[in-house]
Amino acid sequence: MVLNLLSPKFILFFVLLPAVFAGGVKAQDVFQPYRQDWLKKAEDNKPKLTETEKHPLNIVKLEQDAAAFQGWKAVNTDSVGKLYNNSFKTQSGVVVDFGEHLTGYFTFNIKSLKGTPDAPVRLKFTFGEVPSELSVPFDPYKGTISRAWLQDETVTVTEMPATITIPRRLAFRYVKVELLGASPYFDFHITDMQLKATTAVTFKPPLLAPTTSPLIADIDRVGLNTLKECMQTVYEDGPKRDRRLWIGDLYLESLANQYSYQKNDLTKRCFYLLAGLSGDDGILISNVFETPEPHAQVGNRLLDYCFLFNVALKEYVAATDDKQTGIDLWPVAKKQLDIARKYAGKDGMMDYIKAGKEWWVFFDWKDDLDKQACLQGLTIYTLNQTYALAKILGKEDEVADIPALARKLKNAAYKNLYNPKSGLFVSGINKQVSYGAQAWMVLSGVVSKTEGQAALKALVSTKDAVRPGAPYMFHYYVAALIESGLKAEAKEAVETYWGGMIKKGADTFWEVYDPKDELKSPYNFYPVNSYCHAWSCTPVYFIRKYPEIFQR
Repeated sequence: MVLNLLSPKFILFFVLLPAVFAGGVKAQDVFQPYRQDWLKKAEDNKPKLTETEKHPLNIVKLEQDAAAFQGWKAVNTDSVGKLYNNSFKTQSGVVVDFGEHLTGYFTFNIKSLKGTPDAPVRLKFTFGEVPSELSVPFDPYKGTISRAWLQDETVTVTEMPATITIPRRLAFRYVKVELLGASPYFDFHITDMQLKATTAVTFKPPLLAPTTSPLIADIDRVGLNTLKECMQTVYEDGPKRDRRLWIGDLYLESLANQYSYQKNDLTKRCFYLLAGLSGDDGILISNVFETPEPHAQVGNRLLDYCFLFNVALKEYVAATDDKQTGIDLWPVAKKQLDIARKYAGKDGMMDYIKAGKEWWVFFDWKDDLDKQACLQGLTIYTLNQTYALAKILGKEDEVADIPALARKLKNAAYKNLYNPKSGLFVSGINKQVSYGAQAWMVLSGVVSKTEGQAALKALVSTKDAVRPGAPYMFHYYVAALIESGLKAEAKEAVETYWGGMIKKGADTFWEVYDPKDELKSPYNFYPVNSYCHAWSCTPVYFIRKYPEIFQR
């Protein structure tokens, strides 16, 4: 046999050979024809931020108090005039209180009082969302995420008078100012501290019914503040830390926004950003950044968040009747269903062990949570919600297999995870009982309303039941209570959990809250926790969507 070295096939072999040994040919970008249009629509819907000038209200003293949140409280001592009208050399360590949580850009003036400034002045500013952030030493830092998230800034002033704006955007209520270095030959004072506060919010939500209890009204107010602070040019995870768009937060913020600020262009922007920055295989990336140009955190794939994109899109289209956005992004929602098809076994059970090895599967900040039942329930819920979206858009024929797959997973969940003797769902090889498992089994409709009520009632008295680790999972627990018809229990849960934060002084709701462990942190250092966090704002959604439950 004689080889024809000039044949097209032979030439193609040698062209492709290096790529094979380099790890294969790059996969085709399945959404390549749509990306630029999606990203343009994201930019077109970028809101113009409103700016408001804010000033500190008081000087406060930080005091240890075992009854206060995390052991520290702020006590008013003087007016801000005392700081402004006296030498700062005698006031190093002063703490001012702006009276509310704010997000934006901090400016101050510095002027000489006597003598000629003959050397630089070095100041340290520490910004805190809660008093403990200004009371607990940051170093030696033992946290598991970047030390740079902590909001302490050193400023060197070389000339006076000066007006200085810290370039980093900040999120805080309290500011501590310390003197690190100054010449003994002149004196100076600090004046006119202010913040240019930013938010995308432009609409004032309607008042609650006059029959609303004071506690529920306070929870709604703080929830609205939390949402407002996180609504910047995307729905931010938290304005202090993780200042970017995550899918899980998008879903919960968009629900709360729909019943309050109604900033639908922001919701639309976030959908298009996530779609435009999805992977080449069409699977979504869990979070994206806006600057210096829109980009995703490459490789950060979170299975449950991919599913929640579909759920959020369906809720948005149903609420706004914006079918064009739904049609534009339908290919993305449809693509995420491949995940369910891949891990759904012949027996109707999701292969959560394999999924857990190949994906980040989150659901909650709770290390000991077994996620089998949560994954099974969310998958069923996503299949049903995506099919509902398909019906709104007239796309049912493109996902004709989904209803049967959802029924198969539902029947398998009831058969394999429901314990009729206890009336509870179990999860994993150790048959764990958790709030998450019951919540997702109820929300996915695996059990009847009567069985769902029984499971949720039995849960409360189950000694070893794994409780939610953060407001994120607590949202789904409350949603399950409402879904099962336990209205009084839902209201009590909101009053107890989010009301607990109110009673401990929250002016925005926190990323992590365990009533039995106020120092809990997923990052091994609680000052780096976010104390204004997107996924904690959802009492706004419950209170305003279900006035018959919460406003009476």
